[in-house]
Amino acid sequence: MTANIHAAGAVLWRRRPGGTLEIAVVHRPKYQDWSLPKGKLDPGETPVLAAVREVREETGLDCRLGRYLGKVTYPVPGHRKLKRVDYWSAETVGGEFTANAEVDVLQWYPLDRVMDQLSYPMDRQVVRSFTRLPADTRTLLLVRHAKAGRRDRFSGPDPLRPLDRNGQAQARALVPNLLAFGASRIHSADPVRCVQTVTPLAEKLDSEIILEPTLSEIGYAAAQDAARQRMVELVPDTGVPVVCSQGKVIPDLLQWWATRDGITLPSARNRKGSVWVLSFADRRLVAADHLDRSLSADVVPS
Repeated sequence: MTANIHAAGAVLWRRRPGGTLEIAVVHRPKYQDWSLPKGKLDPGETPVLAAVREVREETGLDCRLGRYLGKVTYPVPGHRKLKRVDYWSAETVGGEFTANAEVDVLQWYPLDRVMDQLSYPMDRQVVRSFTRLPADTRTLLLVRHAKAGRRDRFSGPDPLRPLDRNGQAQARALVPNLLAFGASRIHSADPVRCVQTVTPLAEKLDSEIILEPTLSEIGYAAAQDAARQRMVELVPDTGVPVVCSQGKVIPDLLQWWATRDGITLPSARNRKGSVWVLSFADRRLVAADHLDRSLSADVVPS
């Protein structure tokens, strides 16, 4: 049975001054339970944006998403409906809790206590997924360029082929979703359609776009080792880089990287306008999550 109610949430975490990691648990007076912050998608909203919004609405805190933690699916009591909730790791980056209509108490618990505080086994399952890797991984966002129309309908050199109207809309829609992960600087292969895909983000951040010729299909084919090394150099120590590349580069590059660092990639169609969220610990790739062009984890919001 396919889920017909979609929601999103987060394992919201922080580090205390002494280094102790704590997870937020919220009390909902309507249900008299203790849970992770989550809520239903608004019409047309992506799960990524819903997760950030729900954290802010329920806790008053701003957050930066990290790796995808998976989904839970369960029947809604009293209804013939199935609910799916997608979860991300989310680090607090500001704000302050204020009691509200949905949540009257927020408590922070260290990892050795949080399991006992949660009301539902499904929430404990999500937290176990969170604890399998370090919390404070570094993120790199790898984007396949948006739609650019058919090659045989463009009379100029292919590297100059621009985004079409649908691609321009995709590029604009990417902006808030990439910002949800803390996007802070921008790199792009040099074809026009790649640069145009990240131009709305650059305008939002008032940031330059650093061109990466080796990450185009032509550049990658000519100097594969140099291109791979360049991507490794872009793994951040601070901030969250966005890298826009092409369809004949991304699958091979990621397979090489995953094999080198010993992880298994999820299946993905790598469609135009989709995003890979790459997570690193000690500069090693430890997780690769694919967000389809709906910017969801393989679910199209209803």
